[in-house]
Amino acid sequence: MKPLKINYLFIGAVTLMLAVALWPALHWRNDDSTQLQKIKERGVLNIGTLNVAPYYYKSSNGVDGLDYELAKMFADYLGVKLNIETKHSITNLFTELENGNADMLAAGLIFNPERMKELNVGPAYYSVSQQLVYRQNTPRPQSLDNIKGGLTVVSGSASISTLHQLKKSKYPQLTWRATSSYSSVELLKQVAEGTLDYTIADSVTIAIIQRFSPNLAVAFDVTEEEPVMWYMRKTDDNSLNAAMLDFFNQITEDGSLSKLEEKYLGHVGEFDYVDTKTFLSAIDNVLPTLKPLFEKYAKEIDWRLAAAIAYQESHWNPTATSPTGVRGIMMLTRNTADSLGVTDRLDPEQSIRGGIAYLEQLMEKIPATIPEEEKIWFALIAYNMGFAHMLDARSLTSKQGGDPDSWADVKKRLAMLTQKQYYSQTRYGYARGYQAYQFVENIRRYQISLMGYLEEKENQTAKALLAAAKEAEMGSSYPTVNPKLIQQKHPRQPEK
Repeated sequence: MKPLKINYLFIGAVTLMLAVALWPALHWRNDDSTQLQKIKERGVLNIGTLNVAPYYYKSSNGVDGLDYELAKMFADYLGVKLNIETKHSITNLFTELENGNADMLAAGLIFNPERMKELNVGPAYYSVSQQLVYRQNTPRPQSLDNIKGGLTVVSGSASISTLHQLKKSKYPQLTWRATSSYSSVELLKQVAEGTLDYTIADSVTIAIIQRFSPNLAVAFDVTEEEPVMWYMRKTDDNSLNAAMLDFFNQITEDGSLSKLEEKYLGHVGEFDYVDTKTFLSAIDNVLPTLKPLFEKYAKEIDWRLAAAIAYQESHWNPTATSPTGVRGIMMLTRNTADSLGVTDRLDPEQSIRGGIAYLEQLMEKIPATIPEEEKIWFALIAYNMGFAHMLDARSLTSKQGGDPDSWADVKKRLAMLTQKQYYSQTRYGYARGYQAYQFVENIRRYQISLMGYLEEKENQTAKALLAAAKEAEMGSSYPTVNPKLIQQKHPRQPEK
């Protein structure tokens, strides 16, 4: 799959056009009869969304997601509470909006011109392409006119509008089936499992699902980059749109939007089928013996992140050794091991205990100005190439006008530490910055794979148990009859 692109030029153009259209409504702050004022009087912003990563999902921290965090920030900006209702399908989502049960929809929804007859949209906050997917190791279609099988898409999605346009303009024989029974994620999983031939979904959702369903393969882009936007009802005033425009301008200028995009989208673009399959196999065959150790010693970070770090370091091989002399599951140097009381670096428990303790020490040293949730990435850079070089990367970022406390800004400068024209400006000189960058990005991808795969296995187990329980219940609902009674009532006739 091609790397994810955030088309800021395109997003900026769309936002500018929206600003021009809404300019007459920018008096919204003092108008007491507008849609916005009604929300403020109610004290609650009602938002509809889909329970799909990376937009809205449950995590070990509670609720996470790009749209969730943006919606929470917008509610805070308006000075009201946030109320989010999740729906299973896009059709139900838009029904909630049209019925007035939701003020707006925030669910990674692609701009759909057909919806504009009845609805309005907010500013674009990132962009995606629609892609056709198929199962790995089956014939790859080259275009929509040579697909060999059924195409199924989600009812109410932007894909429906796209397919209608393509059928009219280019592929008159094109057919498809629309379903409201399954979400886009469920359709993608069915394609990966081989129970469905093809579907179309957005590039971000596909990239995330591939992390734990690697048999899902991208055939081609059905569309160019398209904006993702929030939807709201069309009313006589544009007060909510204007407030939203003001909000997005603010979080764009202060860097909040770029930090959120980096958090949820910055590492999902690259996909390696073989590496992912190998990792998922290791989760099944190797991780079960190590999981108790990660859970035991990972106190300040999620144990699954600790496991992802260890896999990046050694592929969970207790006897791993590098040419430079680092050893064990967490690949500790001799000096680091000695400082942590690790007497045997090849002992899995000692190595995991020591590696996590060392990482926690680094996190404590990270400057307090760095957001708590981003400190781990700076600590991992220090873990990989040294604390001093991490400080150099921050210093270089600052010299170039970036934010040294932003992971999104700093990671762009890491590779520069390998170039003399840049590392000559730093205190500690040359460092393998690009390697450190890949180190962190790989860990973030492994973490997504691990979390998604374990969740999928739990769901499958739960479904199997539920099916078994239903089958047992159905079996017990039939009365048992004594065979002797049957014989008495229907004596066997002698054979002729």
